Amino acid sequence: MSGMRAPATDGVRPVPRVRSALFIPGSRADFLAKADQRGADAVLIDLEDSVVEGQIDAARASVSEWIRARPSAVDPVVCVRLHAPDDDELDADLDAVVHACLTAVLVPKVTHEDQVVAVAEALAYHEGRRGMPRGQVRIWPLVETAAAVQRADRIASASGRVAFMGGGTSRQGDIARAIGFRWSAEGLETLFLRSKVLVDVRAAGVPNPISGLVSSLEGTDELETFARQSRALGYEGLMVIHPSQVALVNEVFSPTAEERQEARDVLAALAAAEAQGLGAVTYRGRMIDRANIETIHASGLADGEG
Repeated sequence: MSGMRAPATDGVRPVPRVRSALFIPGSRADFLAKADQRGADAVLIDLEDSVVEGQIDAARASVSEWIRARPSAVDPVVCVRLHAPDDDELDADLDAVVHACLTAVLVPKVTHEDQVVAVAEALAYHEGRRGMPRGQVRIWPLVETAAAVQRADRIASASGRVAFMGGGTSRQGDIARAIGFRWSAEGLETLFLRSKVLVDVRAAGVPNPISGLVSSLEGTDELETFARQSRALGYEGLMVIHPSQVALVNEVFSPTAEERQEARDVLAALAAAEAQGLGAVTYRGRMIDRANIETIHASGLADGEG
C-alpha cells in the first residue's frame, strides 16, 4: 500500500495534542513510577535501544503492568517505542503493551510504508483480543533512515492510524549515521530533512507533527534554539530525553498571551470589516482576510486551545 492514506477509524478517541514527549527506559520501573510527575504531555516508553539484551521480557512485563494499572488515557499520553520491524519482536511487544490506556506505538527504523501497514494490521488483531475499538491505538513512525526521509509521504499516508511523525535529528543517533550529517545547535544540517518530512506529514493529514531531539543536557540554549526553530517551521512539539527539558519545550510550543490577544484582535477587526461588507481590511500595517480567520481557528488561538 502506498500513496493513499487510509481513512481514520470512527468511534475512537481523538488524537491528543502533544508538545513535549519524554523518553523513559522500559526497564526502569522507578522512572515509570515518576512519569506522571514530569510535566510532559506524553511519555515514550522505550522497549528498544534503552533495554539491554536479556532484560526485554522483564521490561515488557513491567511496562504492561504499568499501562494496565493506569486510570486514564491522558495526562500524560502513553506511547511505547517498539522494536524495529526487522527484529521480529512485533507480536511480543504488542501483546505486552496494547491496553486501553495506550495511545500510540512508535515504530523505529522505518524504511517502507508496508511496515506501517503491517503494524496497523497487528494492532487490529491485538485490539480485538483486548475488546478495544479498532483503530484506537495510533502509529508514530520514527524517521531514522534515509529511506524514511525519502518515502515520508508514503509512510505518513500508509494508515489512518498515523497520528504523530516528524523529522528526527539526534546528534549521534540512527538518522545521523544514516545520512552522515554533523549535528549543530543551529540545526542547518537537518533543516532540509525536517522541512521535507514536515511537508509530507502535513500533506498526509497527520495531526501532530513532532520533531526532535536535543541530546545535550548542559544548559538550555541549544534546546531553546532548536525548539523555537522547529516551532517556526510548523512542528507541534518535540521529543525530549530528560525531565529537565520538558518545561522549556512546553513553553516554546504554547501560544503566548500576546499571540492570543492578537488573534482576538484580528478576529474583531475582520468581524467589523464584514459588518461593513468588506472581505479584507488593513490591520496594523498588513492586509488580513478570511484566511486569517481559518488559520486562527485551526491553531486554537482564539478559543483557549493550543
